[in-house]
Amino acid sequence: MGEKLQHIPLAMPDIRQADVAAVEAVLRSGRLALGPQTRAFEEALAAHAGVRHAVAVNSGTSALHLVIRGLEIGPGDEVITTPFSFVSSTNCILFERATPVFADIDPVTLCISPAAVERAITPNTKAILAVDVFGHPADWTALEELARKHDLRLVEDSAEALGSSLRGKPCGGFGDAGVFAFYPNKQITTGEGGAVLTDDETLAALARSMNDQGRGDGGWLNHVRLGYNYRIDEMSAALGCSQISRLDDVVSHLATVAGWYEEALADVADVQTPTVGEDVEMSWFVYVVRLARMFARGERDAVLRGLQQEGISCRDYFQPIHLQPYIRQMLGTRPGQFPVTESIADRTIALPFYAQLAKEDVERVADALHRLARRRAAW
Repeated sequence: MGEKLQHIPLAMPDIRQADVAAVEAVLRSGRLALGPQTRAFEEALAAHAGVRHAVAVNSGTSALHLVIRGLEIGPGDEVITTPFSFVSSTNCILFERATPVFADIDPVTLCISPAAVERAITPNTKAILAVDVFGHPADWTALEELARKHDLRLVEDSAEALGSSLRGKPCGGFGDAGVFAFYPNKQITTGEGGAVLTDDETLAALARSMNDQGRGDGGWLNHVRLGYNYRIDEMSAALGCSQISRLDDVVSHLATVAGWYEEALADVADVQTPTVGEDVEMSWFVYVVRLARMFARGERDAVLRGLQQEGISCRDYFQPIHLQPYIRQMLGTRPGQFPVTESIADRTIALPFYAQLAKEDVERVADALHRLARRRAAW
């Protein structure tokens, strides 16, 4: 029997001794919530995104919900968004009983298509919620123009794009508000966590109040509006402070790994590597390749199984939101409505990707894809 190959995980947080020390210092301080680490993390996030206000919360989903509610989006309102995303971008609209209206995506960037957005606008449209998919910025120039033209609110779901920028402007700073997320597979992590980013002082104050059980300025038991317990704790915030201090280094390492993949996969038949726009500085969140159009879903699944059998973690990425059973039941969506999204979703594979990934592991993944591609030619 041959030597068993070491398993390559799909993602791995970059935790260093400085991170451990930062969390330990909070534990020893006795101040575990509503303390200086949260304020410091918010200041660092606002400075990075180039906005006036940041409100740290317990998840990216919570951040997005606070933005939707803070913008007074509710029953009878339509929000145009992408069907190619994680479900939270749609769920946060549904939380407030507004109606998600999907628009298809650009086949190159995989972000929402501004032309499709414009076709979807109705008299009931109140906002556009666009996602920086896989770390690639959406076309914010066109989306901001549409928002101005039709007097719409504009929300940036930048949960996957901390560190990315478009024409020199950091992601998280577009539209009326943006959000970040810090789950362990993101560029930096707080374990669980997220943040609202905005220049709108009123929206920031609302988010801060709703984040803390709807409290106002009248003391601990003064609740002036419906609120939630979405607060981030001090240990998580301390980890965030430590992590964001080396964000540039992490982004650089991720770019190196992405470059290794680009080189190693250049000659793999029927595998398309990601495309990055000319005006984009990319902060890689995941490395998602696309199989050639002639691949059927069954063949994509065979490739996934083949990689997993070789000890390589991989997965399909983003099943179309409009085809999720509960969305179909609630909104009446159906297959075939958004052909670009459905075609892309059927052909994507997320490969192992994290800052500590070794070049030899990247080459091992590429070799496995080479073999599977050759095997496919014989099918």
